[in-house]
Amino acid sequence: MQLDILAFGVHPDDVELSCSGTILSSINQGKKVGIIDLTRGELGTRGSAEIRDVEAANAAKILGVHHRENLHMADGFFEHSQENLLKIIKVIRSFKPSIILANAIEDRHPDHGRSAKLVADAAFLAGLRKIETVDEKGNQQEAFRPTNVFHYIQDRVLIPHFVVDITPYYETKMESIRAYTTQFYNTDLNEPNTYISSPQFLETVKGRDMMMGKRIGVMYAEGYLTEKTIGVNNLDHLIQITT
Repeated sequence: MQLDILAFGVHPDDVELSCSGTILSSINQGKKVGIIDLTRGELGTRGSAEIRDVEAANAAKILGVHHRENLHMADGFFEHSQENLLKIIKVIRSFKPSIILANAIEDRHPDHGRSAKLVADAAFLAGLRKIETVDEKGNQQEAFRPTNVFHYIQDRVLIPHFVVDITPYYETKMESIRAYTTQFYNTDLNEPNTYISSPQFLETVKGRDMMMGKRIGVMYAEGYLTEKTIGVNNLDHLIQITT
């Protein structure tokens, strides 16, 4: 199955928190979208890897993505290694997405920045034909390089290179985040408090998306950074709102 967009997150819930509005908008436009989690988030203070597997599956259903899988790298300890690069290269060559969404280039959690570079490097290397990989059936894979790698914004305040209006999809985005019942504020759980489990945390997510929206004159938006200059065919593609 070929996908138009492949969204990578180092932990289950990274994608939901940061780019699920874009995913929902893209699917509504007829795009095929998949999610790849690099780890199971097994070092998370709350819940367990097994519970997070279930939560990720529930969130995928809410978003309506066409595929989701986990590469089972080591949470907190995964390396920028040939082994991990090849895992991602194989996935990219399997689904041939034109766009990749990846973790923030730098962020509060050190896994996020390391994941950003790992995925971006793999996206480039996937286009080199002398790097040989095979699919699950043992068939030789063709070299393929996505057109764009866009890094979403997470905890740190980063200045976006462009933003995407997600206003019509905001409630569904929040529903997908709340699918991670062990990770965020939940009075029914007897779990340790964490940075993201406070009742204020999801309000800060909403505030971030509102500030991104304010930049382009809409209610909610998600911001992205890109190392590659992006272009438009004509100026009609720009959001025509005075701010």
